[in-house]
Amino acid sequence: MSGQSITDRIAAAQHSMTGSAISKAVCKATTHEVSGPKKKHLDYLIHCTNEMNVNIPQLADTLFERTANSSWVVVFKALITTHHLMMYGNERFIQYLASRNTLFNLNNFLDKGALQGYDMSTFIRRYSRYLNEKAMSYRLVAVDFTKMKRGIDGVMRTMNTEKLIKTLPIIQNQLDALLDFQANPNELTNGVINSAFMLLFKDSIRLFAAYNEGVINLLEKYFDMKKNQCKDALDIYKKFLYRMTKLSEFLKVAEQVGIDQGDIPDLSQAPSSLLEALEQHLASLEGKKTKELNADTRASTLSSAVSSLSSTGMSFSRMDEKEKQQALEEEQARLQALKVTHFSHLGQIASESQVQSCGGGKASSGRSGNLPPSPFRSDFPSFDALGDLLKPTVPTHTAPPLPPQMAIHPGGKLLANDLDSSLANLVGKMQWSQPGEKKLTGGQNWQNKTMSTTQWSPAPMAPQPMPVQHVVRRQHTKTHV
Repeated sequence: MSGQSITDRIAAAQHSMTGSAISKAVCKATTHEVSGPKKKHLDYLIHCTNEMNVNIPQLADTLFERTANSSWVVVFKALITTHHLMMYGNERFIQYLASRNTLFNLNNFLDKGALQGYDMSTFIRRYSRYLNEKAMSYRLVAVDFTKMKRGIDGVMRTMNTEKLIKTLPIIQNQLDALLDFQANPNELTNGVINSAFMLLFKDSIRLFAAYNEGVINLLEKYFDMKKNQCKDALDIYKKFLYRMTKLSEFLKVAEQVGIDQGDIPDLSQAPSSLLEALEQHLASLEGKKTKELNADTRASTLSSAVSSLSSTGMSFSRMDEKEKQQALEEEQARLQALKVTHFSHLGQIASESQVQSCGGGKASSGRSGNLPPSPFRSDFPSFDALGDLLKPTVPTHTAPPLPPQMAIHPGGKLLANDLDSSLANLVGKMQWSQPGEKKLTGGQNWQNKTMSTTQWSPAPMAPQPMPVQHVVRRQHTKTHV
């Protein structure tokens, strides 16, 4: 099965008829074609989330409707599109998803009509559970862990003990749902599941980076906590070590399917002596007889553990920097392409003007409505709604003299008093001169006789009205003689 189906084309045509551009873009992003959603459709939907006049609930409901399809391809691509908008779209999109009572209900989804339906349906069910958990995490803490500020002054490093103990289990649940995707390299066999795996890979890096910084903050506060807090913190740290092992297995799969080695971070675990020190400290708080480490040994062990986890955090930040650099290069490339397009269009305009002027004076007729002003030239002439030349635009870097009075033609159109300067600006660098003249006429020195010698040929001015009675009298006299 390749290419868009007839159903996809009919659905897109229906949305074109009804004028729903968002629904059409969603339909185009979730076709039956076995490949990931196209970038141009995803970019358009991201742009829509940033527009205040776009109905976010309607956009989300359109994606939910696509997950009701019986084809695994359409459903999988609808989930991918939703995940992409949660990652790169405006925050109000994930805010709306978090405010809903229910999201994706695909626990029983199964496509029996396709060759890969059984295998892909399994990953659809796992993928939908992760997206539900991601939205739930945002509802509980009002922040996306993959987008929060990181570093020494980041959110997780500056959080107080009580809030930290409540927040870290939320990150654990989201990371568990992500790692439960459990795709082997042999199962990543098409562009659809590969697109989903790439988004999960990026989320895993950023999510674990926040998780890692929260654990560093937890360890730094551990020996000053109360007994119940120490008990919860120790349990969190043990689960953290287990999830670090599962994440390393997930990253091995990413490496085998072709993700660049430079994008895969290095996981550095804290020394095992730290866990012993944490357990001994909790035992001493509970009144159990145990040999607790002295202050210097404990401080040295804690410092070594924090240093190892900090190096892991720095390794995780490489992907963010690379992605930002890539986005900047793409933006610069789009800007350069836009400039080239404008300059090419400007050169084409100049060439057409020269051809028309040399071929029969058509460029001198003042009818140049198909030449729009260029944003890269301030001396380009201005035109009215009908295409007639109004006046030459003075460059912004010089102080222009007061414009001459504009004469009104009896037909109702405005004519420039300085016709020669206007024509010179229109044609550009092309040489233009009048018969019998060596230089262009200035604006204030323009005279009526110029109109009879140039090729502009404007409509003649109306003659002064004469009394009808006087004309009749002279004719009558002549007839009488």
